[in-house]
Amino acid sequence: MLAVPMTVTYTARVANARFCGFSKLLLAWKGSIYKVLYKEFLAFFAMYTAISITYRFFLPDDQKRYFEKLAIYCNYYASLIPMSFVLGFYVTLVVNRWWNQYTSIPLPDRLMCVLSGGLQGSDERGRLLRRTMMRYASLSALLILRSVSTAVFKRFPTIDHVVEAGFMTREERKKFEGLHSPYNKYWIPCVWFTNLAAVARCEGRIKDDHTLKLLLEELNGFRGKCSMLFHYDMISVPLVYTQVATLAVYSFFLVCLIGRQFLDPEQGYPGHDLDLYVPIFTLLQFFFYAGWLKVAEQLINPFGEDDDDFETNWLIDRNFQVSMMAVDEMYGDVPMIERDRYWNDSNPRPPYTAATLFVLRKPSFQGSTFDMAIPKEEMHFQPLEEIAENMEETVSRHPNMALFNRLLNAAPSPTGLMGGALRRTSAQLQRLHHSPNTDPCNSDDDDSESCKIGKGGSLPSGLGQDTQSTICSFREEKSARVPLLDIDFHGQAADTTRQVDQSIGEESHTREEEEEKTEVSFPSGETPPDSAIPITPQHHSAFLFHPSSSRLEHCSSQPIINHHRVVPAFAQPSLGQHTMSFLTVPSIEPQRLRSVSMGSELTGT
Repeated sequence: MLAVPMTVTYTARVANARFCGFSKLLLAWKGSIYKVLYKEFLAFFAMYTAISITYRFFLPDDQKRYFEKLAIYCNYYASLIPMSFVLGFYVTLVVNRWWNQYTSIPLPDRLMCVLSGGLQGSDERGRLLRRTMMRYASLSALLILRSVSTAVFKRFPTIDHVVEAGFMTREERKKFEGLHSPYNKYWIPCVWFTNLAAVARCEGRIKDDHTLKLLLEELNGFRGKCSMLFHYDMISVPLVYTQVATLAVYSFFLVCLIGRQFLDPEQGYPGHDLDLYVPIFTLLQFFFYAGWLKVAEQLINPFGEDDDDFETNWLIDRNFQVSMMAVDEMYGDVPMIERDRYWNDSNPRPPYTAATLFVLRKPSFQGSTFDMAIPKEEMHFQPLEEIAENMEETVSRHPNMALFNRLLNAAPSPTGLMGGALRRTSAQLQRLHHSPNTDPCNSDDDDSESCKIGKGGSLPSGLGQDTQSTICSFREEKSARVPLLDIDFHGQAADTTRQVDQSIGEESHTREEEEEKTEVSFPSGETPPDSAIPITPQHHSAFLFHPSSSRLEHCSSQPIINHHRVVPAFAQPSLGQHTMSFLTVPSIEPQRLRSVSMGSELTGT
């Protein structure tokens, strides 16, 4: 007699969505919420009725007034219990654990296929090896299920029952009991399996090491699932979590026994205008929340004997019968190979019944964009040269927008580097606003680096990077342009000149003493270049220019690559000349370079 799975299955009844499709399931009794909850529901309703009768017929008036105040108090503070929050997380945890336990049940299907194809030999010795190894795997699964499932333990309460059922021989029982260990010994049959696999490899029945490796990997996966079942049984949901969820539900409805009572309408309490005797919505609330807790109670251990628990005895019977058939009766049993009915058909199409002809009327799915329509004028390829020219024209028309786009793309952090990059961009835009000619590419030197900003329409590469500093480049005047000193800065130039003159006057004595102490050495036989000057450690240099000899070409941001590079110096004009310090760059200190653009410090060698 075959065992029938007792789990409630209703999948076929809800295969198609229809009007009130789940309503037909509400009348089922086995595995239903009514069967699980009706005792608690009747107990709650009985206690509510007893309190209501006592309030209405047995309490004097003064005690009624006191009870009414107590009921209002309980009803007000009952909402502070976070029942939905606690129950939601708890039931979600239990349902996930329930399904993970089912996926951890060891199934022999993969192992039996590898064993049937890997261990060769149709003689009695080969058949004995295959059947014994498969029986060891089934024995290991039986031992672990016997340890975690009450239904399996009731079926096999002792090892004698396991021997009598044919999963273990008497000699194997002696070996099993002779191995003394204080822990669960479900893994011993798996070790016997590996030993027999090694014997079969030595006998040549397993042809190569790859097949042996594959067989042992499948066995390890099988044993791993047995181990997971054991650990799920040992490590439960934390007890405190279960207690919190249970106390939240029970305390809430104990308070509701008093707080949800219908009070005397003549007293005029707010919300107590009706006296319905039966608390319909309170009973529904109990049905839902208490039923939710019952779901967790039923699923927290699916290896029991509830209606929806796993039918482990049926799994044992199915796995043992199927595995033995696969490695013994079906070994080498291959049907006669012949041509199929679509042998000469390049487009085979299985037939349809009259009930499934509607499938042929549906077009084959080709992709979500298969029927997408595009105008013909937008389907022509465009030459890459024209695309590049259009991009350059767009950038040249909107240089400030290009600056911000490059800034947003290059800035790695909106908190640290972005702030410095925005400040530098703001300063550059101010210079572009005050300068009458912002395009440095109007000079004759079209191949210079300064033309890259005008043509490329992007920020210098130093924006948004810590390891770069702003360096102002100068060149001799090649074309007639408006000097910067002729531009009206609304008094800012005069103020800046006075500040620079005052700073130079205060530091002139210190600078002369340090320049005498500092020397730059050159190899013998070589003369220092005209533009080379010694760099002093405490020298606060400033890029100053004459309006007649040189002018500010542009301000580019370039990375400092060579830290030992000699910096060219411009002749410092006298204090009486009309000069303006456009940009002040801190000096190069020993072992440290300061970035003007970002304010960061770079350590040099």
